[in-house]
This record gives sequence, C-alpha cells and structure tokens, in this order.
Amino acid sequence: MTSELVNACAHALSADGVLARGLEGFAFRESQQQLSTEIAEAIEDRAVLVAEAGTGTGKTFAYLVPALLSGKRVIISTGTKALQEQLYHRDLPRIKKALGTPVHSALLKGRANYLCQFRLEQAKSETFASRDAAQHFQRVLAWAGKTQRGDLAELSSIPEDSPIWPQVSSTADNCLGGECPFWSECHLVKARQQAQSADVVVVNHHLLLADLAIKQEGFGEVLPGASVFILDEAHQVPELALQFFGDSVSTRQWLELGKDVLLEAGKISGSSILLAPTVKLLELRVKQLRAECEAVPGKGAAALLRAKPAVIAAMDALQTDAETLLEALRQQAGASAALDQCTGRAEILLQRWRLWLTAARREAEAGDETTAPAAAVRWYELSPRGITLNATPMDVSTPLRQYREQSQAAWILTSATLAVNRSVSHLAAKLGLDEPRVLVQPSPFDWQNQGLFYLPKGMPEPSHPQFIDALLEHARPVLEASKGRAFLLFTSHRALKQAAQQLEGGPWPLFVQGTAPRMELLARFRESGNGVLLGAASFWEGVDVAGEALSLVVIDKLPFAAPDDPVLEARLEAVRQRGGNPFAEEQIPSAVIALKQGAGRLIRSVADRGVLMMGDTRLVSKPYGRIFIQSLPPFPRTRELDDVREFFARVPA
Repeated sequence: MTSELVNACAHALSADGVLARGLEGFAFRESQQQLSTEIAEAIEDRAVLVAEAGTGTGKTFAYLVPALLSGKRVIISTGTKALQEQLYHRDLPRIKKALGTPVHSALLKGRANYLCQFRLEQAKSETFASRDAAQHFQRVLAWAGKTQRGDLAELSSIPEDSPIWPQVSSTADNCLGGECPFWSECHLVKARQQAQSADVVVVNHHLLLADLAIKQEGFGEVLPGASVFILDEAHQVPELALQFFGDSVSTRQWLELGKDVLLEAGKISGSSILLAPTVKLLELRVKQLRAECEAVPGKGAAALLRAKPAVIAAMDALQTDAETLLEALRQQAGASAALDQCTGRAEILLQRWRLWLTAARREAEAGDETTAPAAAVRWYELSPRGITLNATPMDVSTPLRQYREQSQAAWILTSATLAVNRSVSHLAAKLGLDEPRVLVQPSPFDWQNQGLFYLPKGMPEPSHPQFIDALLEHARPVLEASKGRAFLLFTSHRALKQAAQQLEGGPWPLFVQGTAPRMELLARFRESGNGVLLGAASFWEGVDVAGEALSLVVIDKLPFAAPDDPVLEARLEAVRQRGGNPFAEEQIPSAVIALKQGAGRLIRSVADRGVLMMGDTRLVSKPYGRIFIQSLPPFPRTRELDDVREFFARVPA
C-alpha cells in the first residue's frame, strides 16, 4: 500500500502539482518524481537508500520535498559550504513557500566559520604581518558590531586565504567553552541552539562527520534526535570519514599554543618570566625539526622518518621541550581560565605526539613479523614551516555502521556520481552499508544531440615525456572550433603549469588555478565569453557553468590516485594480503568516480551543448577502459577531428 508521504511527494512534483503552480521555471521530470518517491519510501521505512541521480534529474528538489513533508527531524548534509549556502538560502525557502509547510530550518557550520569574540579581543593587541592583514582585521572589527549571525561568510570581500581568519575564529583546541567571558553572546553557541530546535538542519559533511566521530567518545550533541539523514554529494564521504575517525598532531598546533600562552602570560604578573623561555625553546625545536626533514620526501609513511635518526632525535627533543612547557603551565594552575585551557591543549597535543612516536617505533620493532594489516596508517606531511603526524584508520565502515544502526534513522545517500558501471558496491563496502536500497537514475539529457566524446588519434601513452605537448597539439584545433569556452582539467599541478606556459599569449583569455581565488576565476571566466580555464583537482567537481560560456571540457588522463600516497598504499597492500585485486577493487572505482565528476562539468542544463575530449588512449588500449566508457554519459563517440568541427558548426535545433 502506497503511503501518504509517497503520494504527497508524487503529487507535489507532478506536471500539475504545487511546485509546477508555485515555482517559476519548474518542469516536470519523471526521473525526479521517481527519485522523490523512493526517498519518501525510505524515510517511511527508516531504510538506507543509495541513489545516483544523473545531472539534470533535479535531485535537490527530489529530496527537499519529502524532507519537508515528512514531519520528521531531518539533517541535510552537503559536500561543500557553497552548496550548503545555496541549499539553505535559495532552494529551501523556495520549496517551503511552494509547499506551504511551516517547517523551522537552520543552517549550521563548523566553528571555524563563526566569529569568536574572545579571539577578536585578543587580536586587538597583536601586530599584523602585513598591511593587507591589518586592513582585513579592521573590516572584521567594523562588521563584528553589526552582524547578527557572526557567519564569516558575510565578509565576502576578504580573501579565503587571508591570514586573519584563524585569528578571529576558534578551534576545538583553543575554545574556552563555558569559561569564556563571551559565552552568553557566542555566535557558535547560538547557531547550535537554533539547530537543536529546528525541524530541518543544513550542515556539511565536515561538520556531520566531526560530530559522529565525537559521538564515538560519548560527547557531541550538535545533531541529536534526527529521524532522517540526507547526504548530498555522498561520493565524498568515504575519504572524508577517514580524516575524522583518524588522529593528527602538528608543529603548527604547538606554535599556535605557544603564541596563545605568551599572550595570556603577558596579562599575569610573573607568568611571562616562567613561560616565555620554554615557549621560545619549543619554537626553536620546531625549526630544527623542520630543517632535519629536508632529507625526506614531502609526504610519506612513518618508516621514511624512522630511517632518518636525526629526524627522530629532533622529534624526541621537541617532545622533551613540550613536557617542560606543560610542567611550567601546570605551575600556573588557576592563574586564568585561558591559561588553564592552554594547559589542557598541551596535554592533548603531547599525548598525540607521544602516541604517534611510540606506535611508529613499535611497528618498526615488529618489522616483517607482522602479517596482519594495521588498524591505522601512520604517515606524515611536511608544510613550509613544520610537519603534521597523522594516524588514518584503514577502515571506517564499522563505526559508521554502528552509528547508523544506533540512530534508527533513515539514511539517504545521493550524488550524480556514485555508481561504477551501474554498481554501488564499492561505496557500500566503504561505508558499511549492508544491502541498501539502490536507485541508479540516468540523466534525462539528450546526450545524442547535446554532446560528443572525442578521443584523438596519435596520442602517446600518458607516461610519455611529451604527453602534455601532444595533448595541447590536438586540443588547439578543438579550441579553435569551440571558440575557447573551455575547461582544461589536469590530474597533476605539474601538468597544469606546463600547459599554462604553452597556452600563455594565445588567442583566448587564460584563467589558471592558483592565480586568483576559485570563485573569482570562475566569475572572470564566465564574463569573458571565450575563456580557457586550467584547473586541477578542485575544479573537477562543485563547479557549475551552464550555458555557452563552457562548451568544451578537455581531460588529460584517467584520474588514478598517486600511487605514493601512504594511506592508499596501505589499503592496496591490505587488499593484496586478503587475496584481492587492489587495482580492480580500489584504484579503478575511485578513478571512475573522479572522471564522472570531471566530465559532469560539461552539460549542466537541457540547453547546453559541448564536447568532452580526453587524451588518455588507455580508454581503448586497456581492457579496463571499457569500465570508464560505460560509466560516462552515453555520448556519441569519435576519433575524428572533422566530427568535432562539424558538431560545433551545427546550429542546434
């Protein structure tokens, strides 16, 4: 028997339903209606549904309608803050109005997105490293007295990479909690209170996973009592979950702690005399450790550090000096709430540092005697001024499954790119989904007329030193046919820089990732009318350019993850140890999802037309190439340049 909610969703999204009558530009789509009713059924049954909705299905409306009509408490999690903003400020109000539902909704972000008044007060006494930073701070000060929500996104005129942000926002490490003198006015506290009383809460995956990870330890009540979890852009969740269920400690955290200690000690008579020398010594140890790390690669497994006795000695020395700082802080117990909080931070950082070093040594002593895969991968990553030590779990399916079962909620995971050759088994295994309901909805676009897939003849193997030269040689006549209006997407920054050098001074306006903030580059690209944008990983997804401004997407290679990534390396070895095929089980599925994301930049609406060009001949020379081709939209395919020219010359019907 069809439920009342399912019927209500089907009617709302019908050709003569409330959305058709109340939303300008709404067009009935059978695939959208079907997706919505499947979601409604999963909500009613408190089931798990994995739903791939091809571009153009209208998945946002498809899940918002049952979310608003269900009468249940719903958490909607998005892949990016930009999508979170769009959902809350644009899509949700429109659907609420059309449906006439009196649903109370709230937007909740991570703490780093909110102004911290205590940190703002501290920053008033600081000297800024540059004139820009000082000007940015003055803008924050002027805004702080007027803002109602304290959401730093309101300060859109300040660049995303401004050094001012960490100085005016808090972290879990430096938040004073209930001891803060501004607690009653705290923007983050108010946002959480609003979220706790709302029917529908819009969050992002970072916040959702951080809360789930904290709940494993019995804390964290940011998202209590939800009956429905809807995860949009769910293809991102497996990799993000590894970060949040892992652990890390960095020299940057030590330096920030030292800075806060000196700031607080300066307010207390006699404290600076005791604490300043220990902080200065710790800062010196960080510099010495970073200098020793010049002998190791920028990123790698713990074994690479263990092989360098001087690096390990520097890490031990830093630990000793951190212990000295902690002891000095303990002698100041009760001097101030902020200094006591610094003591707590030092204890946590020292515990993580010791644990990483101890575990790394234990693994070295075990050597080849251990045949079972480790529960976590210990690895490091260098930054210009320091090092981060990470412990990443090999598998997060168990804690995710436990939380999902404890929640007794419906879980809806959706994206345009979840399936590999129409199967979602890869995602299900990583997230601990046992026999979920599955819906794979193809895109409703007219791929036969809207698009063309072009794989030029005569391309060398991707490993050939002249590969990028050959790619650009084949791409230039295509760019001429498309009159620019193109994204060139690369699997490495090295290839991107090489292409940028060769295309500089050409007939098309050139926009290169890294030369300006992403949103600024996109705005300038759209305005140019015939621009060529060169991007790496961050431009493969979450970028939407509809219309004629983008008519060509060129992808250099199949986006296999770098084989030297220590976490991937460990996962591949674990598959080998259990007798599996790591290339087929890990590398191919991940690369297919990434390729689908990149290709998905091309056709964004029913009116769009364009060519997808790839330079990787493994699509036809290797047996696995068929998996990639079958996972892409059903474009007509060609290897002839004349077909591309004819496509662009053709006037659309």
